[in-house]
Amino acid sequence: EALERVSLPPTWFVVLTPPVQVSTASIFAAPELTRQTPSARIRAFPETFGSNDLQAVAVSRFPEIAACLGALSREVPSGVRVGMSGSGSSVFAAFAEEDAAVQTLSRVARAGNIAGFVARTLDRHPLQHFAAP
Repeated sequence: EALERVSLPPTWFVVLTPPVQVSTASIFAAPELTRQTPSARIRAFPETFGSNDLQAVAVSRFPEIAACLGALSREVPSGVRVGMSGSGSSVFAAFAEEDAAVQTLSRVARAGNIAGFVARTLDRHPLQHFAAP
């Protein structure tokens, strides 16, 4: 397998975590989970980023996740995708500008008393300096 560099623009994420514990095993064991999604290709990552088959299952079992997704969806500008991380329970929205992310988090937190934070993507792994040149 050959690895190649992928350049992605800096991105800021609003991350909200509802007050629920989600068992990853129970989400993966759900009979209604979609299991035949085509594999993602890294070359198409920027265009295809964002599909999460686990989200529908988690949302159906945890209304708190649905509420966070709804609260975030109501506050993001048109075209900003809102999704769930992994098997849950955190939800997120990606922004090209830090200020837009910070303002969105402020509005969501004020409207729904929801805990969250803003995080920026890294342009290199924090341990890259340990790798051979």
